[in-house]
Amino acid sequence: MTLRIAVQMDPLETINIAGDSSFALMLAAQARGYTLFHYDVRTLAYDASYGAAGRLTCWGAPVTVQRVEGAHFTRGEYRLIDLVADVDVVLMRQDPPFDLGYITATHLLERLAGQTLVANDPASVRNAPEKVFVLDFARFMPPTLIARRIEDVRAFQERQVAAGLGGDLVVKPLHGNGGKAVFRVPADGSNLGALVEMFQNAWIEPFMVQPFLPDVAEGDKRIVLVDGVVAGAINRKPGAGEFRSNLAVGGSAEATELTSTELAICAAMGPELKARGLVFVGIDVIGGKWLTEINVTSPTGIVAIDRFNGTDTCAMIWDAIAVRHAAL
Repeated sequence: MTLRIAVQMDPLETINIAGDSSFALMLAAQARGYTLFHYDVRTLAYDASYGAAGRLTCWGAPVTVQRVEGAHFTRGEYRLIDLVADVDVVLMRQDPPFDLGYITATHLLERLAGQTLVANDPASVRNAPEKVFVLDFARFMPPTLIARRIEDVRAFQERQVAAGLGGDLVVKPLHGNGGKAVFRVPADGSNLGALVEMFQNAWIEPFMVQPFLPDVAEGDKRIVLVDGVVAGAINRKPGAGEFRSNLAVGGSAEATELTSTELAICAAMGPELKARGLVFVGIDVIGGKWLTEINVTSPTGIVAIDRFNGTDTCAMIWDAIAVRHAAL
């Protein structure tokens, strides 16, 4: 079956085609004979004068893609695209920040329910931000604090020292991505006050605090699940002088196997991911046992996973999407 796919993502001009998961998905869709459109989320428009269902449109263009550096896409003429009449599937892939603009887009896309499939499901994306949804699986997480007051952070740090977990902390934005603004706080707390002040000034929401896990030196695993089923994994190791292992900040990828604990984590969350319509999810695990994030907005890693494992994760994702679309 031929599908018409509208890809909601950041500008095609800015992507790194060697490792970009959205680009890989577009190539795989095109190989299946699917029609591709690209649009910027800021062009979404909802007109309530079109009856009870309204009309959701975007300003987009047909695109073709190829794995040629510097000439990786060809774009047709921009036009108004009706996300019901002209499209079968919306692939929601723009990167965070997970701000009010992002949240508003999920509200608008949710109005396509029963008409056009949106993957990942927009209501579930809105209700499952990476560092909040993970709290549903706290039994697999390291000790975690979400707060804004420095007094709460200091008390948390004291409890970690008393528990023998060391006093170093990691502080990160609640709705950040790609390893940005992730800081290590030494046990003496010498930079804690300045960091908390910066977070309080930069973000209105609380931030996340966890003990620094020395196992991160050996990397953290990005495990991808497709419709709740494990598709593959890579181990991401920090670059020289870094403790962050994200590929976007200089980490490197290597092949890996899943531990029994990691398999148990995936088995525990798989049915919930499927039930929520979260087709493409990437989770992060440190030391073979510590779950730190569940990435649902714009997960990455499938290019490296397929390169190391000889798998075809894009095919798994499009197969899952096709099944869900057929069930509309």
